Amino acid sequence: MSTQTSELLAAAAPRTVDVVRGISDDQLDLPTPCQDYLVRDLLNHLFQVVVNFQDLAEKRQVEWAEKPDHLGDCWRDRFEAETGRLVAAWSNPSTLEGVSPGMGMPQSVIGGMALLDLTVHGWDLAVATGQPYHPAPEAVAELHALVEQLGPTARKMGVFADPLP
Repeated sequence: MSTQTSELLAAAAPRTVDVVRGISDDQLDLPTPCQDYLVRDLLNHLFQVVVNFQDLAEKRQVEWAEKPDHLGDCWRDRFEAETGRLVAAWSNPSTLEGVSPGMGMPQSVIGGMALLDLTVHGWDLAVATGQPYHPAPEAVAELHALVEQLGPTARKMGVFADPLP
């Protein structure tokens, strides 16, 4: 990524936090553009991403198999706080050095994946709940290149769908 990952995360985070804050409890069972996820499922996934990518910034192993329910008391405030921690975790330039021990990819790609999830799932949640969403333009430019890089493998693994015009 040509722009510092933390700067891109800092630009993208408030946009997704605003969407999360705008989700009402009666919208948690709505479908999302992610076929297998209701709003509550996607929120829990995004929480897990935000928390796990903090550890990945520090080159620590993470557990993806556990699917905790993050939607207890004050979940909107906790999401905002955890997202702030995510941005801070990637602010040290050394987080981009080397290969992620848990993911086996360059740390710069891992940071980009955090940005990708935060941006794309922010949009998913906005669409599902009828909210406006405008991604950070500087993030979008970087994400196009990342998706081009990850796309073929991600499609084979069923993580990405086929591209749309």
